[in-house]
Amino acid sequence: MNIKKAIIPVAGLGTRFLPLTKAIPKPILPLADRPMIDYIVEEAKKSGIERIVFVLSSEKTNILDYFKKNLRLENILEKRNQKDILKSLKDLDKEIENISFSSVIQQNPKGDGDAILKAQKIIGKDACGVLFGDDVILSKVPVLEKPIVCLKRVPKNMISSYGVVKVDKIANRLYKIKDIIEKPKKQEDIPSDLAIVGRYIITPLVFDYLKKVSPNHKGEIILAEALRNMLKDGKIVYGYEMEGEWLECGNKSNWLKSNLRICLQHPEFGPMLKDYLKKI
Repeated sequence: MNIKKAIIPVAGLGTRFLPLTKAIPKPILPLADRPMIDYIVEEAKKSGIERIVFVLSSEKTNILDYFKKNLRLENILEKRNQKDILKSLKDLDKEIENISFSSVIQQNPKGDGDAILKAQKIIGKDACGVLFGDDVILSKVPVLEKPIVCLKRVPKNMISSYGVVKVDKIANRLYKIKDIIEKPKKQEDIPSDLAIVGRYIITPLVFDYLKKVSPNHKGEIILAEALRNMLKDGKIVYGYEMEGEWLECGNKSNWLKSNLRICLQHPEFGPMLKDYLKKI
């Protein structure tokens, strides 16, 4: 599939990061010297995406401001001859060349499935990527080059925190998904050590199933439930075991670990931080 459009749902409340996220949208939180959302957009571009649809909260639309040119700021930096700082802005402009951005509003946080449905009019009848803002992928092979559900092996003692798949293996890293179990609590309910990562390629059929999903006890429409219903109806859903490193940023502790990981790996700041850590 030639995927050119992607949905990035970032309308969540960010409750696990309160009180910080009262003022700052979670996707703007930094990993080293860049916000999380920047890594996700970069991944989308490397995957061949040309149009990105952000699903935003009406209270935190400033996520888009990060990707907009700020000519007033650039003029000030130019007059001050602050070329290094100006270059960082120019580098961001270059990074997002040939990508168009759109946005839709999710007024109430009714789940990831509801967020995806909000973008349907813009996506139209095309297949598209879905990239969740809690996950940063460090990989030489862009994740969205592979269909349809991104998978990663996790330790079995941690599996109850994830959506997990029951699969038949087709080829190296490629699976036919038979069932999806959301956060299994009992050992006997764990079908594999393959967890779902927040990356998908969806077809228009997925939108049809999302419209039929019953809200859960929280009133949320969940993408995983739509995929389960597709499987029950005999539709084929594939999973691909991703290459590279999965950095989770869904809660404070995981975000701090991911931030530390990227800071220490940073070509400019990494050596200095490693020396500092030795001192303290």
